[in-house]
Amino acid sequence: MSTLVLVLDLVGTFVFALAGATAGVRQRLDIFGVAVLSFVAACFGGIGRDLLIGATPPAAVSDWRYLATSLCAGFLTFRWHPLIERLQNPVRMFDAAGLALFAVSGAQKALAFGLHPIMAALLGMLTGVGGGMVRDVLLAQIPAVLRADLYAVAALAGATVVVIGSQLDLAPVVTTTTGALLCFTLRMLAIHRGWHLPRPEIPDERQSRR
Repeated sequence: MSTLVLVLDLVGTFVFALAGATAGVRQRLDIFGVAVLSFVAACFGGIGRDLLIGATPPAAVSDWRYLATSLCAGFLTFRWHPLIERLQNPVRMFDAAGLALFAVSGAQKALAFGLHPIMAALLGMLTGVGGGMVRDVLLAQIPAVLRADLYAVAALAGATVVVIGSQLDLAPVVTTTTGALLCFTLRMLAIHRGWHLPRPEIPDERQSRR
């Protein structure tokens, strides 16, 4: 279980760091700014999770591999960002992949620390959305979790699959893979089809439709 969580965390760290660094390059930050955004986007969700479950010091701070992985992704993006930009909508794609990996790894680690299944699912969601929230705040943007189509909901769905699989004693590899695929698929479908949660209807908007 510990090996599975570590692998998911490091892969998610790299993917989220790519998303953070790409967002930094688009805002024309210097190499230090891009490196900071890559680390923040990749690690702050896991740091929040570890602090809440009592896994201190957080893995992202005590294990050099997290910092090295995020900085590697940041420097690769800074150097070869034109190549990464050729991918269709790279920030959203990398962000969705990181969201999926962190949601399932967060739920797995919370379960390993003996948390209640419901809280484990919520912490999985927090792990997925935390880094992106801090990244958006640093870029003076409304966090994606508050405005994006099925962002936190997709993370919660993936984490819930992991929790249910654990309660049914299914193989962790199967449940994490299924949960990650569900989260990623929901997020990408929401992006391409415009799925979103209900939003308040402003009175002026109602009048303009008449």
